[in-house]
Amino acid sequence: MKAGGKSRRKYALRSLRSQLLARTLLILALLLVLIGFLQYFLMKDFLYRSRAEAMDTQLNSIPADLLIKDSQEQREVTAPQEQTNRRNNRPGPFLFWPDMSLASIDTDGTFQSLSNENGLKPPRLTTEQYHAMQQSKRMRHGYQLITDAQGKEQLVVFRPLGPPDRSFGLLQMGVSTTSMQEQLINQLRTFILLSLIALAIGLALMLPVLRRTLVPLSRMVEAVKRIDAGNLAERFDAEQGQYEVDRLAVSFNGMLERLEHSFAAERELQMQMRRFIADASHELRTPLTSIHGFLEVLLRGAASNPKQLQSALESMYGESKRMNKLVSDLLLLAKLDRTPELKLEDIPLDALLLEMKPQLLMLAGTRKVVFDMTAGIRVLAEGDKIKQVVLNLFHNAVQHTDMERGVIQVNLSAGKKLVDIQIRDNGPGMSKEQLERIFERFYRGDESRTRSSGGAGLGLAITQSIVEAHGGNITAESTLGTGSIFKVTLPLAGTV
Repeated sequence: MKAGGKSRRKYALRSLRSQLLARTLLILALLLVLIGFLQYFLMKDFLYRSRAEAMDTQLNSIPADLLIKDSQEQREVTAPQEQTNRRNNRPGPFLFWPDMSLASIDTDGTFQSLSNENGLKPPRLTTEQYHAMQQSKRMRHGYQLITDAQGKEQLVVFRPLGPPDRSFGLLQMGVSTTSMQEQLINQLRTFILLSLIALAIGLALMLPVLRRTLVPLSRMVEAVKRIDAGNLAERFDAEQGQYEVDRLAVSFNGMLERLEHSFAAERELQMQMRRFIADASHELRTPLTSIHGFLEVLLRGAASNPKQLQSALESMYGESKRMNKLVSDLLLLAKLDRTPELKLEDIPLDALLLEMKPQLLMLAGTRKVVFDMTAGIRVLAEGDKIKQVVLNLFHNAVQHTDMERGVIQVNLSAGKKLVDIQIRDNGPGMSKEQLERIFERFYRGDESRTRSSGGAGLGLAITQSIVEAHGGNITAESTLGTGSIFKVTLPLAGTV
């Protein structure tokens, strides 16, 4: 039970839906955090600037005469004692705002607090900073955050005393930032609460949306479960409204088609192999049975009769020759089925056929043979293998033509990239069904011919394998009562 629960939890964590949901919520949370930080800093700047503008307005509302009267008296008194009496007699503090501070700074850097005991103590900068500020006009805009002697942060603005062309010092007003900080914290808390509520609502809404979005993918998973080696006809809908899933469906369909073709080809190959083994066994059994029968006859006493002995030996010799030829053909086919190793050479094809002409004429006997060859045709091939191709096709034509009225044509022509060898006869021809199987191993188009005269049905299969090993192609055309044409196409030398 525990193992099952652990497996389900592991599956839930690794599922696409849970990962999409977690990553989406993570991105949303990061965006909300970023928005919260931006909102905090922007709101802080907005509050501080708004308060600074309000304080600047308050500073402008304070009567300037009251603040500069003492400064005018200071210029009329020169003795140090009199200056001390003047400073002791200047107006006292008059500011009554409990969360604000007010101070004045003379041109010589003298700092005086104008806040009463209920106000804040004004923070103080260095004399150099005040001198630099009096010389700069930027103090009319913006604000500064300064920490006072009690460690409290104040938002401070400055205003020059006197007319623009003649300054008597600075007026400094500050306010505690505590209330503004509390306002920002409250706003940030509200934003966090709303963000959590938004995430919860997003989670509740995204679960059914993701479940519905992943329905096509779930269907594909169920369809894949139904597919096995015996059921490759299953196909996925390629138009489910989701581009990525549609592409995946198209890829799966293509893969299933290739697998289906591969399994079909494998089944066909296995059937051909079984037929090949059965036909080869049958072809080998026939001569072996014949030889075994003759040996039994000889063992029963026929060996003492010269005539019976001679007949039996001749028959066994013929059967052994046919069996040897069959085994040689089978070995050649097995070799051609593997990657054939050909000794390719640039050979003149017309000269090769002319070299074979006496052998072909002798094989034709009384049949008429017509040669029509174009000179100067060269191919990249193995000469002995091409001779075997021509010999097999010519021998096939001889077997299917009449000895007296038979006509066999050997034609050689070339195009821009290919060369054609045609063996034409005027025999009985073949039906469409025979043409479709003519290159199959152990297939005989004429069942009436015996094995002794018709062979094992491997000649055309061997011919096709040799031609394809040279990068060529072989085709057959035939009409019943007219004859047959076998056409071999090979690439010209220099075009491979």
